[in-house]
Amino acid sequence: MAITLYPVKPDFMAEIGDVDLSVPLSDEDRAAIKAAFFKYSVLVFPDQELTSAQHIAFAEVFGPMEQNINTYADEVKKYRIDTRIADVSNLGDENEILAVNSRKRMSGLANRLWHTDSIFRRLPALTSLLYGRSIAPVGGRTEFADMRAAYDALLSATKSKIEKMIVEHSIFHSRAKLGFTDFTERERASLPPAKQVLVRTIPETGRRNLYLASHAMRVSGMSDEESEKLFKELTDHATQPQFVLSHRWRVNDLVMWDNRCTMHRGTDFDDWRWKRDVQRATVSDIGNTVELYAPSALTSLP
Repeated sequence: MAITLYPVKPDFMAEIGDVDLSVPLSDEDRAAIKAAFFKYSVLVFPDQELTSAQHIAFAEVFGPMEQNINTYADEVKKYRIDTRIADVSNLGDENEILAVNSRKRMSGLANRLWHTDSIFRRLPALTSLLYGRSIAPVGGRTEFADMRAAYDALLSATKSKIEKMIVEHSIFHSRAKLGFTDFTERERASLPPAKQVLVRTIPETGRRNLYLASHAMRVSGMSDEESEKLFKELTDHATQPQFVLSHRWRVNDLVMWDNRCTMHRGTDFDDWRWKRDVQRATVSDIGNTVELYAPSALTSLP
């Protein structure tokens, strides 16, 4: 049986049924899922019982796995699970709920800011595949913003203004927004800031979109104050209700999204009470966006 597809909006987010991701996909299903991914940007696969190896195998349908998920804050990124998967739970090494002042918990709180996975790396992420092994009974939704629709709705003057902008991103910048600045020089050096374009085109669809995150520090050639004002304006615009959808998690949901043209955030839940074990496989993009789409700008970057 071919997969079934249930769009939430005509071209944003869809649920996928009649597929078992624990076994290798048929060529037909693989092609259909890829086509749905490029059209809808966010896909929800309910009721998938996956081992870590099966989770990774499905991710690799879309490209090579991100290999550097544990490059900073070793005591934050310990090995509760397969080291090829990012642990974005509220759990410690023994599956206990993290203490209030845990560094892992404090770092993870930044996931409640609007962001794009790995935009702060020279090689950013193509897609993230988040798997829910246990969830909070209330709260803890994940919201997604369609950055294609947000770009389409910008004024022409704004589109012209931001067209060739280059943005510097740092994971430590987003953490600092929540007051978490306790990183060593070694940790900071392990993940230096990365530059990415602010507007990009998705090659599979030709659609233009904003490429933005809470990790954004500054626009090249612009002051920090001017940059922050612009980022706030664009983020406020892109996260208006007409561009945002919310996913209510169920156990064994696998949700994947296109990091190239969406932002997302986790919503609040009582993380001192409920265990939330969600694990993320991340697939790398094909290259740094400045090097791919604006190589002439590299010579003039500070």
